[in-house]
Amino acid sequence: MTFLLIYVLGLVVNSSIVAYVTARLLDVHYTLWRLLVVSMIGQTIVQHGLIPVMFEPYGDRAPNPEELPGSIALLAFAVVCAPVIAMILLVIWEAVVPTGTVPPVRSWFKGLRTRVRRSRRYLQILAVASRHGLIGLLRGRRQIGQDAEMARSLRRSLDDAGITFVKLGQILSTRRDLLPSAYIAELAKLQDQAAPISGTTAAALVEEAVGAPLEEVFAEFDPEPMAAASVAQVHSAVLHGGEAVVVKIRRPGAAEAIERDLDIIQRLARLIDRRTAWGRSMDVLGLAAGFAAALREEVDFTVEARNLAQVAAAHDRRRSAVRIPRPHPDLSDDGVLVMERFTGVPLSSAGPVLAERGLEPGPIAAALLREMLDEIMIDGIFHADPHPGNLLLLEDGKLGLIDYGSVGRLDRELRTSLQAILMAVDRQDGPALADALIGVSTRPDELDQVAFERALGSFMARHLMAGSSPDIRMFTELFRIIAKYRIAIPPELAAVFRALATLEGCLTAIDPRFDLVAHARRAGEAYAEHHMRPTAVRDMLTEEAADLLPVLRKLPRRLDRLAAAAEAGRLTANLRLFSRSEDRRTVTAWLHQALLTILAAASGLMSVILIGIDTGPDISEDLGLYPFIGLTLLLIGSVMALRVLADIFTKNKARDDSR
Repeated sequence: MTFLLIYVLGLVVNSSIVAYVTARLLDVHYTLWRLLVVSMIGQTIVQHGLIPVMFEPYGDRAPNPEELPGSIALLAFAVVCAPVIAMILLVIWEAVVPTGTVPPVRSWFKGLRTRVRRSRRYLQILAVASRHGLIGLLRGRRQIGQDAEMARSLRRSLDDAGITFVKLGQILSTRRDLLPSAYIAELAKLQDQAAPISGTTAAALVEEAVGAPLEEVFAEFDPEPMAAASVAQVHSAVLHGGEAVVVKIRRPGAAEAIERDLDIIQRLARLIDRRTAWGRSMDVLGLAAGFAAALREEVDFTVEARNLAQVAAAHDRRRSAVRIPRPHPDLSDDGVLVMERFTGVPLSSAGPVLAERGLEPGPIAAALLREMLDEIMIDGIFHADPHPGNLLLLEDGKLGLIDYGSVGRLDRELRTSLQAILMAVDRQDGPALADALIGVSTRPDELDQVAFERALGSFMARHLMAGSSPDIRMFTELFRIIAKYRIAIPPELAAVFRALATLEGCLTAIDPRFDLVAHARRAGEAYAEHHMRPTAVRDMLTEEAADLLPVLRKLPRRLDRLAAAAEAGRLTANLRLFSRSEDRRTVTAWLHQALLTILAAASGLMSVILIGIDTGPDISEDLGLYPFIGLTLLLIGSVMALRVLADIFTKNKARDDSR
């Protein structure tokens, strides 16, 4: 027992020394447990494999005085081999399983309960999908097509899966550019179909938000909800001042359940993207990311209250005829929102009402499109989810927009870029459209400009020539062309096209013959005429001059300094290569790698030559001095080569991750 304890203690001490030497030689930070594992393996190989083989010629006897220098050299060589073996194992380990791939041991049990709940939920969702026959669709064995039974199965699965998946179905029901009509019809049934929470629970949540009993705030409060959706439900109420309001209440536990399910949805999106062709063609990863961001905003009602206030201010500036509800921030929090109540019918079911009032559907649809374009092009803040349930035909014949939980925002530069894109599309100018798209993105290093312009020209010839019937699906094809040539469109502009794609479903529900592209063209012409008016041009020039004024004020001093430097012969004194420390470090690292590679190759070549020499003095009966020097050089060359590999596998990865 004592001997075993001494042996283990000696192994740990020796392995610690080997681990320290290995880390110093590689000059890379590794986790301690990796270093100890490879060091113990290297130490064991040397002690029980290499040393017995090297000292086998001596047998059981001790080296004589003449053999003592050679035996000491062999022992030193064997000791040095331990860290080299550890380095080889460590580099191979890093190449196969990079640092960070496996979570640290201390984190394995951290959050175990959360992971168990997530796994249980994941299994529940897969069970729901299996029960409704969707496993084949998830694995890529079946494709999305005009299959009414599969559409019903998908709708039932989303309904059974809970809040987040019902909301996902609602969003997908507006994406006619992505899904066949059979799926759109089925998923539309998910809208505003959810079991309400009890009136007692709703009242308690409202009292907690307003910080007072209901009777002190509201003259009337209906405990029965007007509508119960997947995330929230709304109740009608009347303030003591007589104003009719709606009270939007988030379902208890909805935020926590949504966060849990969003993680599942993103995992499923990665699975579908990896295993199915239809998932990659629909960009399910991008859809999942956008859906997650929008839903997180939607469940926080303080975001919606802020959005409503900003949109209301923009509507007031341009005297918009479309109404939006005014919020009451003092009576709201992140889970309860009190706002103005509208009386009307959803546009999705407004057909009979339009007929009763003698209203033409075409002008209503045109006014709705013009409002959305005004929000995009003038206000810079727009409704990002204008599905039929969020659009109302009011009793006075005006349109009402509700549910501003998700909005898009465009700054002045992006609005100008969008206008350039729309003008190029209107003129069917492929080169101008290519320049406009590249101008708002990061230009790829190897972009085939001519092929990109031809692809855009062919796209416009198919969809915009006289006699063609353009529809919203042309945006889908445009995005596919953009993705093919790796043009990174800003997410703000992508949100514009998604909102227009969603709005198209509302417009065609109002007027099946509505031509979105034609009306958008006329609106674009009106915007162009507006910007060419003398007052608009004057305002634009004034804004540009204000932006340039600070630069113009500094320009004379800078020119004076340049002239003085040229006169004194110091014009190039400040033009220094590698002035940034980051650039100097990068070039130095490249030079180090190149130098170590050259030295490792030279050492390896010299070691091969020396190992092949049979003449010269001997160290032992089986090993000559020159082969021993060759083995030593091989060891040194291996250390240098391993250091280069460690730098490639570890440091370069760390630099890429930090960018």
